[in-house]
Formats: sequence, structure tokens, C-alpha cells
Amino acid sequence: MKNSHQILLFYKYTAIEDPEKLRQEQRNVCQKLGLTGRIIVAGEGINGTVEGLIGNTQEYIRLMIKDLRFEDMHFKKSAGTGDAFPKLSVKVRPEIVSSHLGEGDINPNRVTGKYLEPGELREWFKSGKKFYIVDMRNDYEHEIGRFENSMLAPFTNFRDLPKVLEQLTGLKDQTVLTVCTGGVRCEKASGFLVNNGFKDVYQLYGGIVSYMEKYPNENFLGKLYVFDGRIAMGFNTDDPEHKIVGKCKFCSGPADTYRDCANIYCRGKRHFISCDDCFDKYMGFCRDNCPELSQMHD
Repeated sequence: MKNSHQILLFYKYTAIEDPEKLRQEQRNVCQKLGLTGRIIVAGEGINGTVEGLIGNTQEYIRLMIKDLRFEDMHFKKSAGTGDAFPKLSVKVRPEIVSSHLGEGDINPNRVTGKYLEPGELREWFKSGKKFYIVDMRNDYEHEIGRFENSMLAPFTNFRDLPKVLEQLTGLKDQTVLTVCTGGVRCEKASGFLVNNGFKDVYQLYGGIVSYMEKYPNENFLGKLYVFDGRIAMGFNTDDPEHKIVGKCKFCSGPADTYRDCANIYCRGKRHFISCDDCFDKYMGFCRDNCPELSQMHD
């Protein structure tokens, strides 16, 4: 049966004079079209992920690109589940991606890395070009999937961006490519590197999801962590070329399924990678003493 739902991932850095007005407009159109998901509006732009019936998501795109501010916005599309998001959330925030760099904050409308299309990156891989991929996602994201030979930034939160400089010592004169899920974080991350003296900085246009969609199981290994009910997505995972890079936290065997802890006091705060056998063995708890901690709350 053909999937009737679709998920849109999108962002655009552009000046928004009245974020509150745009927030209300977005809420109204999403409610009218029956879309759920998360949208953040700020003076620097818009960032969102929404899900709905395919016809309604297509109508959402049509309405968005009528606005001159968003006429060239890149929408990443993937199959939905119908329940990827519990509700609709549209909020105004100071930034569409929080970096909290203070005076060092980056405005991608002024400075950002050069765009590299997925096809160009594939040619880089094939030609043997010398370059360095820096994964700008959080550590729990790249645990289940990452580009081969990529440098994994020491993030537990994007606000840790300055820490990446410690890892990239000596690369200021090299070709550096930043990658992230859909591209929005790399706009700031690549600009941050430019502002700190890196001379040849690129960002993967459309993010990892765009590369995976075009070239499944090529160069990107494993699955892609996503911030919705799916938790992780992969393309052609039945293909013999698909590799599992995640490890079960209990037995260290290959696994790429994120689980919610059976302890309701952990759920939503602590999810973990586990194979099926260990998930059953530990009754769905995230660690040995979790059942006792659960009972203490009863």
C-alpha cells in the first residue's frame, strides 16, 4: 500500500521583520492543512519539519514559495508514518538553531561556507580529492550513522561549537566540508570556521538526508538520526551494501535501533541503542539498576 503521508524538512536564513506575524501565519496554514510538526521562526529565518498527507504537504510548499522570502527554499521530502509528531508546535525563538556564541554569533545571511551539491561530493569521493569531512551533529546522532572517515565533532549540544576548533588544529589551509542532517546547522558551523581563519570551507547542500536519498549506502554508513517519531531513517536498508555502524550498549554487537527506556522516569530523557536480544534480556531498561530506580518511584 502506497504511503499517504510525507515529511518535509526545510529551513531558510533570511531577514524576518515580524517573526510573530510569520509564526501566526504558519500556525494558521498548518492547521488548515492538517500538518503536525515543529517550526521555529526568528529574525534570522525559519526552520521546520512537518508531516501531513502528501497532497497537503505539496500545497504547503506551493504556498511557501509564493512568498518571495522563501521562493528558493529547499524542501527535503521523505515518507511519513502519520504519527511522526504528536502535535503542531510553532514558536518564535532568538535563533532558528541555538548556538549562543554571544558576540561571536554567526549570521549565515552574511557569512557561511560554500555550498557543495551531493553530486559534487560523490565526485570528490570518486576522484580521491583530499578533503576533510567534519560532522557537526551531536554525538548520539553519529553513533548510528556517519560518512566514512569523517571527523566527529565533540558535541553533546550545538552550543559546544567552539570545542570543534580544538579538533581541527592544522586544517585551516585544507579543504573542509561540514555536514549535518538537513543543512541548517552547517550554515552557522561553516561560517564559524570561516570567521576563525579556515580558508576553504564548504557545507553539504541539503544535508546528509539529500545525499542519502540520491546515493543510498554510498559513503554514508548506517542510518540517519532524525528528530521525530521515526528516530532514525535509512534508504535501501535491505541492500547487502548497507552497513550497521551502531553498537548495542550492552553487548557491543551491531545495532542501529534507538529505544526508549521502560522506566517512565527515563523515557523521553534517555534513549539508547540496543539489539533485540539485549532489549529483551534487560526487559527494555536502559541500564542494570534501572528496574530498582523505577520501583523507588512507585
